[in-house]
Amino acid sequence: MTSAPTPSTHDGDGAYDVVAIGRTGVDIYPLQHGVGLEQVRTFEKFLGGSATNVAVAAARHGRRVALLTRTGQDAFGRYVHEALRGFGVDDRFVTAVAGPPTPVTFCEVFPPDDFPLYFYRYPTAPDLMIEANSLPLSAISDAGVYWSTVTGLSQEPSRAAHFAAWEARGRRPHTVLDLDYRPMFWADAAEASEQVGRALDHVTVAVGNREECEVAVGETEPQRAADALLERGVELAVVKQGPKGVLAVTRDERVEVPPFPVEVVNGLGAGDAFGGALCHGLLEGWSLRRILEFANVAGALVAARLECSTAMPTSIEVEQHLTPAPDAPGRQPVPSSPAAPQESA
Repeated sequence: MTSAPTPSTHDGDGAYDVVAIGRTGVDIYPLQHGVGLEQVRTFEKFLGGSATNVAVAAARHGRRVALLTRTGQDAFGRYVHEALRGFGVDDRFVTAVAGPPTPVTFCEVFPPDDFPLYFYRYPTAPDLMIEANSLPLSAISDAGVYWSTVTGLSQEPSRAAHFAAWEARGRRPHTVLDLDYRPMFWADAAEASEQVGRALDHVTVAVGNREECEVAVGETEPQRAADALLERGVELAVVKQGPKGVLAVTRDERVEVPPFPVEVVNGLGAGDAFGGALCHGLLEGWSLRRILEFANVAGALVAARLECSTAMPTSIEVEQHLTPAPDAPGRQPVPSSPAAPQESA
């Protein structure tokens, strides 16, 4: 059953546990699966966008979270605010721009591993119009986790704003870069590689799949990719390996965990659920293995559901699937198809 939004339990104006910057919009997902968009009859709308989903996912674990992004001056922009507040995410840093509308994203659903995405955000999107002179620098600097994505580097003025935020933060833990490479947002891969290379000098955690690691550091083999990220000064490199699970590497430790088995409905959003759970585990100070196992389950639970934001699990839901013994009391049975947290809407 899909989890309903829950309001934040946090009050007051202390430092945020998580501040995320980047993409927001509305996901328009088909209710008929196994067919192309031209044959879909009905759709349902959900809050979407990778950074937005990570913010929601972290809030579902009880974290005090703020999202930094922009919308259009339209009904979908108002919906973004309403939905964020419903999930307990602080929307005070979500502002409207005159011009481009709030983006919408369509997908097709061909389980278990084909989910084409169609982004309507051209020639630009409001979340790429974040400006350096309007950043809440103290909130960014003081946050326990500051989460950014590579998409935010694809255009100005967002690119300059991202680097200004990193300069203000000063590479303090935990400064995370989601490698999140989307070819349609870039002129070419070489430009993306150049900007990601610059960004790696400012972050302490990098998270991406093998293809995204190739753009970032020129490596697709997981161990070599992780080592290359460490060589760039990153303290924690997380490489998603699809059906082989997830690898995490620090200078002192290497941990690999297999995917958690579920019947995949829609793989989109699984990576964002993983990201929100990763934030929670880092803030809790858990062992690397516990963080990965927890985040893996969180991602898999979302892969077993159609939507992204409203599908994000609570910590209690994740823990129900982490009982060590397969037949231990209280463990929830699951089907046998593996789900790895690779994709984000």
